[in-house]
Amino acid sequence: MRFDLLSLAAVASASILTPNVLPLIVRNPYLSTWLSHARDAPWENWPMFWTGAHVGFSVMASVPETGNVYPLLGRPHDSLPRQNRSYEVAFPEYLGATFDASTTNLTYRISGTSPSRFAQLTLSFLSPITPSSTFRQSIPAAYLTVIAEGCLDVNIYTDTNGEWVTGNRDNQVKWELRKSGHSGSSSSDTALKTWKVARVHEQLFTEFADRAEWGSLYFSAPADVHHQGGTSALLRQHFAEKGFLKNEVDKKFRRVMDEEPAFAFSKSFKLAGKKRGSCHQKRESVTFTFALVQDHVVQFARAKGLTHMKPLWQSYISTADKLITYHYDDFRTAAALARNYSDSLAQDAYNSGSQEYQDIAALSARQVLGATQFSGTPENTILFLKEISSNGNFQTVDVIFPAFPFFLYTNPKWLAYLLEPLLEHQLSGQYPNDYSMHDLGSHFPNATGHQDGNDEYMPVEECGNMLIMGLALANALRYDTEPAFVRAAAGDGAEALPTLDSNNNGEWQIYTSKYGIDLRDDESTTSTGRKAAEKWLARSYKLWEQWTGYLVRESLVPHNQLCTDDFAGWLANQTNLALKGIIGIKAMSEIADLVGKDDEAERYRDIAGSYMDKWQEYGISRDQTHAKLAYTWYGSWTTIYNLYADSLLCFHVPRDEDKSAPGLGRDGQKPIGQGNGGGGETFVPDRVYQMQSDWYHAVLQNYGLPLDSRHLYTKSDWEFFAAAVTGRKTRTEILTAVARWVNETVVDRPFTDLYETEGDGNFPGGISFMARPVVGGHFAFLALERACGGKAVEALRFLDEKPPAAVNVEEVLRGERHVGMAADTGWDDL
Repeated sequence: MRFDLLSLAAVASASILTPNVLPLIVRNPYLSTWLSHARDAPWENWPMFWTGAHVGFSVMASVPETGNVYPLLGRPHDSLPRQNRSYEVAFPEYLGATFDASTTNLTYRISGTSPSRFAQLTLSFLSPITPSSTFRQSIPAAYLTVIAEGCLDVNIYTDTNGEWVTGNRDNQVKWELRKSGHSGSSSSDTALKTWKVARVHEQLFTEFADRAEWGSLYFSAPADVHHQGGTSALLRQHFAEKGFLKNEVDKKFRRVMDEEPAFAFSKSFKLAGKKRGSCHQKRESVTFTFALVQDHVVQFARAKGLTHMKPLWQSYISTADKLITYHYDDFRTAAALARNYSDSLAQDAYNSGSQEYQDIAALSARQVLGATQFSGTPENTILFLKEISSNGNFQTVDVIFPAFPFFLYTNPKWLAYLLEPLLEHQLSGQYPNDYSMHDLGSHFPNATGHQDGNDEYMPVEECGNMLIMGLALANALRYDTEPAFVRAAAGDGAEALPTLDSNNNGEWQIYTSKYGIDLRDDESTTSTGRKAAEKWLARSYKLWEQWTGYLVRESLVPHNQLCTDDFAGWLANQTNLALKGIIGIKAMSEIADLVGKDDEAERYRDIAGSYMDKWQEYGISRDQTHAKLAYTWYGSWTTIYNLYADSLLCFHVPRDEDKSAPGLGRDGQKPIGQGNGGGGETFVPDRVYQMQSDWYHAVLQNYGLPLDSRHLYTKSDWEFFAAAVTGRKTRTEILTAVARWVNETVVDRPFTDLYETEGDGNFPGGISFMARPVVGGHFAFLALERACGGKAVEALRFLDEKPPAAVNVEEVLRGERHVGMAADTGWDDL
C-alpha cells in the first residue's frame, strides 16, 4: 500500500531537549528497544533493551554510485572488513533526532559524486499511542518507516537477531520466512514477507534478565523487498558488496550468538534522474513492522482461580498472522490517531509549561505504556503493569499511583483497567490483611497474589493511593473529563476489523466500531457518566470502607513503616505519608456520598477535618515555614507531593464557588470537598500551599527539587506532583531544572525518575531506576488542569499574587532543631 508517509511517519516536530536515551520500539515490558547514547551518532552503539542490554538490530545504506556503505543504526560495520575492493565504509552526516509522544525520527544526509546528487534518509519509528482505540493500543507491534528523498540511488538494509525473543544467548532459536497477502481473506491485504523467530524451547511466564522467554518475533516487510537469513556478518558483507540480499534462508537452527543468526531485508530506492547533471528530487519509502506475539501474556489469580490471560487483541483478531497483516495495513490510521494525540499533547503541554515541558511529556508517554500489557475482553478489559527495573513487582499500587496522571489525561478508562485486577483479587478474599495489598505478585508476569499477606509493607501508602485514585477515576467518569483525542475517529481508508472468524463471535462490536474505535456512551450499550461512576464505586465499596477504617486508625500518626519511597528506608510519623492517609479518608467521604451512604459520608468528613487540624499542628514547623519530614524530626523538611491529591480531587475548590462547578454530591449541586476540613472553606488551607511553594523555591538545586532533607536525590514524578500545586515562578523553576537535567545527565538508561540534583545528575549510589512507568507523574500539570472543570487550577491562582518569600533555609532549620528538641514533649503516647 502507498501512503503519504512523509506526512504520517515523519511528523515529530523539532525537539529542544537532548536526552541521552530515546524510545525506538516501545510497546510493552518485552517489546522495548531504545536508542542508547542518543547524543552520539546512532551508529556508535547498538540499540538496547530497557535494561541497557544489547539488542541485535541494525540499519545500513549503500550508494551504488560511490560504492560507499553507511551504518545508520547499530554497529553493523563491525562485520565489514576494512579492506574490500567492492565497497568502502563511510559515515553519513547525521542531522539529529526529533521526537513526539509516539514517534522518534533519526535523519541523515548522504552525498553522491557531486553536490547536487544527495539523499536524505529518515528512520521514523512509530509506537502509536491511540487513546480512542484501546484495541490498537493492545497490539504488541510497532513500525519503522525508512524515507528516502533526493537524487541519489540508495539501498537500505535492516536486520534483527534472536535477542528479541530471549535474554539468554545460550538459548537456541528457530526461524522461518512466511509470505502472506493477496491470496487470502482480503484483496486489500498487502503482500508481506515476515520473519518469525522464537526459542526452540519456550518457557511460559518465565523471564531471563527481564526478557520474556516465550513468544515469537514477527518482523515484516512488503513482499517486493529482498530477504536473507543466516550468519549476520555474511548477510552484511553480501549487502555491502551487492546492494541487495540473496532471497535465501539458512535453516540451521542454533544458539543466539553461535554464528549469530540474523534475519534481514533490503530495499532499493531509485531516486537518481537519467541525466547526471540534473536533479528532480524524488521521495520513496518502505515500512517494516515488529511484533512480539504471545498467546498468553500473564497468569493472574482471578476470583475464579489462577488463569492464563490472553492478550486483548485476540478478542478481535483470531491469529497472529491475521494480526500482522491487519497491523501493517493499518499504518495510515494508526499513524493519524497517534499524531492526533501527539499534537494535542504538545499543544497542551506547551500551554501548561513550555517547550521543555512539551518535550518531557512526549518523552514520558511511550515509557508509561511500555510497562503495560492489555488483556481481558472488550467487555472486561484489564491493563496489567510491570514495576520495571526497581524490583519487577506485578501491578504495584504505589507505582500505578505516580503514573495515574498520565491515564487521567490520556484515557481515564485505562486507569479503571489498571485498578480492576487489584479490586477483583481482593474482593475474592485471597488477600488476608485489612489494608490494601502492595502488589499482585512478586514478579511480573506472575500475578499469583500474596495469600500469606507478606507483601511489601506499605499499609497507609497503599490504602491512601487506592482511595485517591478511586475517587479521581469516579470524578473523571462522572464529569467526562476525556479530551477530544479520546473521540478521534479512524478517518478515511481505515482497515475494517473482521466481523467473525474462528476465534471470536463478534461481541466486540458492542464496544468497538468496525474500524477499531472505542464506542462512547451515546454509541454503545455500556453505561458511563454518573451511573458508571456510582456502579464502579459501589461494586468495591466493601474495600473502600475497609481501607478507610485502617486509615482512621493508623494514618494520623503513622507507625514505623515504608512509604512509596522505600529506598529511603523505614520511618515513623512521616508527615507526607500522614497527609496521604488523611486525604484518603476525605476521599472516602465523597465516595460514600456518591453511593448514597449519607451518614458514613458525614462521619468520614468530620474525621478527615479533625485530622487535618491535628496534622498541621504535628507536621508543620513551629515558625510555619515548611513541613517536617517526620513529626518528631526537628530541623528536617520534606516535599509534600501528596498535597497534589487535595487539589486534584477538588477539595481545594472553595465551598462558595459557583454551584455549577463539578462535584459528586447526589443533588448534582454541591462541589466536591464541601465538607469540614482544616477549619476553613477548603480542606488543606491556602497557607500550607503558599508555605510549601516558598520553601521549594528556597531549597531548589541545580537539577531539581530534592525529595527531602536527608539527601540531594530527587524523584521526578514527585517533582511534578509538587510543582503542580505551587506558584507559577516556583513551578517554572522546577520544570527548568528538570529540563536541564535531561540535557546534561550522564545517566544512559531510559528516563530515570530517581537521580542526584547536583554533580553529574547520575543515579544515587547503588540505586538504578530506569524506564519505569512512574514518569506518568510528569503529566500532573495536565491532569490537574482538567480536574474540577478547570476550577482546581483557578483555586490556586492566589499563589501567583506575590513572588516567593525569601527564606534562610540553614537558619530556619537550625532554629527549628534547637527549639523543637528542647520542647519535645507529649509524643511518648503516640
